[in-house]
Amino acid sequence: MNHSTPDNLQSLPLLSRAFVRAHASALDPHGLVDKPLPIKVLQFGEGGFLRGFADWMIHRLNARGLYNGKVVIVQPIPSGTIETLNKQEGLYTLIRRGIEQGKPVEEVELITSVSHGINPYTDFEAFLQCASLPDLRFIISNTTEAGIVLDEGDRFDAAPPRSFPGKLTRFLWERFHRMGGAPDRGFIILPCELIDRNGDTLKGTVLTLAERWTQDSRFIRWIQEANTFCNTLVDGIMTGYPRDEIDSLQAKLGYRDDLLDTGELFRLWVIEGPETVREELPLDRAGINVVWTQDMTPYRTRKVRILNGIHSMCAPIAIARGIETVREALLDPALSRFIRNTLHEEIIPVLKMPREELEDYADSVLQRFANPFIKHQWSSIALNSCAKFRARVLPTILEYQEKFSRAPKGLSFSFAALLSYYGGTIDPEQSHTIKDDPGVIEFFRSLWAKGVTRENRERSSSIHVSSRNVDPAEMYSLVRGALSESALWGVDVSIPSLVQEVSQHLTSILQKGMSSSLEQILH
Repeated sequence: MNHSTPDNLQSLPLLSRAFVRAHASALDPHGLVDKPLPIKVLQFGEGGFLRGFADWMIHRLNARGLYNGKVVIVQPIPSGTIETLNKQEGLYTLIRRGIEQGKPVEEVELITSVSHGINPYTDFEAFLQCASLPDLRFIISNTTEAGIVLDEGDRFDAAPPRSFPGKLTRFLWERFHRMGGAPDRGFIILPCELIDRNGDTLKGTVLTLAERWTQDSRFIRWIQEANTFCNTLVDGIMTGYPRDEIDSLQAKLGYRDDLLDTGELFRLWVIEGPETVREELPLDRAGINVVWTQDMTPYRTRKVRILNGIHSMCAPIAIARGIETVREALLDPALSRFIRNTLHEEIIPVLKMPREELEDYADSVLQRFANPFIKHQWSSIALNSCAKFRARVLPTILEYQEKFSRAPKGLSFSFAALLSYYGGTIDPEQSHTIKDDPGVIEFFRSLWAKGVTRENRERSSSIHVSSRNVDPAEMYSLVRGALSESALWGVDVSIPSLVQEVSQHLTSILQKGMSSSLEQILH
């Protein structure tokens, strides 16, 4: 995305190597901007996330003298910001902001780890030429969750192939031939796309394309034996180009930066791979929050159940209470207490990791949620709430039920809030509308239409249900019908004790409202 520059900032000098040289003591204290470093990383994706995450980490490594390598960035789709990146000679500013020990913290860094960018749609040959770089060792990517897919219409002879796996397969083929199939000229591949087992998925897709396109057994064997595809998990919120405050930030910087990037202080990269990868990319030696592991599953589970789980368990409650952002929820006494109670009494007790480690992670998540510089809207979190609840919250409910032989009170309340959300019981004067798969919407519309029959519980076109004269037996039947729908939850979860707990909370929500019901379960 290109960003237009306000007229009052046109007079500021554009960020460039010449500008940095003139202000080296302030901007480049490590003397990296003109240091001749070899290109060691090929990166697919020039967006704010990778520039504020992986490229920042490599910059930090270079500043410590631990890596001494640069990144060349490949634009993965026809539109992008490579032209802007090259105008700034690979330079950009990263502003990391958050709260540490109760105080606001702001870190401003000039990032010097990027050599230049390549648009393969306008210069395909430059992209292929990178396969000859002798020091090139790592490939990093972030092409969104939809990026690692098998495109049946992709072609080897396209310039470039349409999909990211297609471009990578073509690049590996070029590397294989230019290096004579040398077994020590493969890559360590670190996909950052937010899908489960991203490295395994990418490898499988590349091998499928290699077989279809080349039918060369030597090439396929080289992909398998000379390259390491790592599964990774990335955790860190990048807020990108700060459009609303760009004038004040650039005036303070004293230069124009059309790729100014912003984000929170927290970063975590979990990498599942052999010890040799750690030796070649010593992120931990630079004080970077990285976990090297042979099994990333516990870390993914921790993030999904705690960080994402809090989001999904609270979204319908927060929306019903008129709370707009995650930070506002932490400032709301009742909802904040609910979050902390449920987190420490129901979520953490069922996770199979050291309690102290989970507590530390949970504390860091809550601190991140309270970041005044991050405005995360509940309305966006609520998109496709049913599927998110199934993946992020329901496993905790079922594991708690199995471990303690009872339904978890807080998460059962969240389940009830979710059902009320899909029943349209949120205040109709609020502008929020439910966004989900049409089939999910229709299921709940039908469920509420059949399950709520009393004439004084009128239904509008938005499936709004009034709160008068709620029949607990009716609610029990409705909840049992919802929880037994295995198409929604993967299995029938209509466990009697869970149905009973959820239906009691749903009855309370309809009779007393969300706020009063929330206060009630906190006492």
